[in-house]
Amino acid sequence: MACDVYVAGVGMTPFRKSNQSIEALMAEAGKMAVQRAEHRPIESIYMGAMNVEEFVGEGNFAAFLAEYLGLSGVPSSRVETACSTGATVFESAFYAVASGYMNNVLVIAGEKMSHLPKIKTARILAEVIDREERRYGATMPALAGMIAHRYQKEFGLSEKRFRRILARIVEKNSTNGVLNPYARAKRIITQDMYEKGRFIATPLRLFDCSPNSDGAAAVVLTSERTPIRVSGIGHATDTMALMHRASLTSFSSTRGSALRAYAMAQLNPTDIQFAEVHDAFSIFEIIGVEDLGFFEPGHGWRAAEDGQTVLDGRLPINPSGGLLARGHPAGASGLAQIVEVALMMLGEVDEKRRLPRADVGLAQSAGALANNNVVTILERSDRRRVMTTGWVPEYKPVIQVGTTDSDPESVDDTGTLETYTTLYATPEGFSSPHTLALVGLENGKMILARYPKYLEKTQFTIGQKVLIRRRGDSVIFQTRNLFQTVKDQVRTLLKRKPSTSPDKEKPKKLTRPASME
Repeated sequence: MACDVYVAGVGMTPFRKSNQSIEALMAEAGKMAVQRAEHRPIESIYMGAMNVEEFVGEGNFAAFLAEYLGLSGVPSSRVETACSTGATVFESAFYAVASGYMNNVLVIAGEKMSHLPKIKTARILAEVIDREERRYGATMPALAGMIAHRYQKEFGLSEKRFRRILARIVEKNSTNGVLNPYARAKRIITQDMYEKGRFIATPLRLFDCSPNSDGAAAVVLTSERTPIRVSGIGHATDTMALMHRASLTSFSSTRGSALRAYAMAQLNPTDIQFAEVHDAFSIFEIIGVEDLGFFEPGHGWRAAEDGQTVLDGRLPINPSGGLLARGHPAGASGLAQIVEVALMMLGEVDEKRRLPRADVGLAQSAGALANNNVVTILERSDRRRVMTTGWVPEYKPVIQVGTTDSDPESVDDTGTLETYTTLYATPEGFSSPHTLALVGLENGKMILARYPKYLEKTQFTIGQKVLIRRRGDSVIFQTRNLFQTVKDQVRTLLKRKPSTSPDKEKPKKLTRPASME
């Protein structure tokens, strides 16, 4: 029979550039959690880190950490799901207690990244991206930039208004982060400061991207009743490649994991009083609140614009400051979100950001480019409500998982520009600026293409027709000129079936097409 699972203690280090080793950071957070859990006997350690092998050159880290903590002999295992590692290791520990196999377990997640040169850190982080997209020079900011451009176009937002909305999210989260002693943020990023930030991957600027950091978080889970119960967990995946996704403005892995979490908790989105949403990039907060069912698709930006997600708004989002303000030690962030929710529910946060209603909180974590996501719901255990058999949530999202079909060996002469970005913070081996696009083919699939360096800079418009050609082992795209457009019209006319009375049919006059942007 399944057991209820409770949070007995939490711990966290500040997220910033640290001189401490990763094991010291994780031990600091772990010891804090054990102390707050009144030193319950730890029966197992569940450890999460995204890439200790490359970041710090260590392997078999779970056994190493058990020894470092003075817990040799206690079973210790490691979980990794890219940037959602912290949430997924919490999930593994949850099921160990829920099954009755364990009574008290220690969950620790951490990462140390900032000691490496930025270009090396970027290369390691890019390893979680689909290898084909990575080969074209795609990075996490590049793919997020393409998602942001597509969202802006799909929901009819002008460049100026969209920029203002993203700046509003950055300002909100930095305002919250300044009040959080664990957060890296030490100043509020105003609209003016935001606009002065350099482009990383258009339309995303410096402050749209969460900073790499060092840090660790820890939780002790128990089968004994405490003030906070873990009431729901959901986990889902999607395709590695963005070009294989069913949608560019929604993450099916968030929708799938949310559906499972709500069903387990027997709660609806309207029951959630506040949430920590994965905002590695500002656009991800907008998409996240839509996928979680808090706002209708295409309305998450309006919630940010209208102030519905600030601390005293209808639904506070990222009262901790989120990844944008707290910092993003990749393997630790998912567990840090859960710790932040627990601290808010216990009232152990700065009075200026304390919420009047904090009985039910949610944390949403995204792995890699949102293809391995986890949703966790915590609830005050003194809430009185009846759980019923066969309960069905009101939340009924459309979940369309992408296809894993490989790219076609040959591409069409033309395609439709689905989205694009110009990357200025390029990976090693690629010069800046570097323009990438997703191009839709006639068969309904998308393909990644790059804009050649030898062509003049131009303006792109989502939905415009572009020429695509294979050059060696990659695909390039370019905008169509007048001659090419006329040539396509002639080709279309020649393909038409001849009329039965050609002498009576007047020849069609070729019109000069409007030049494309």
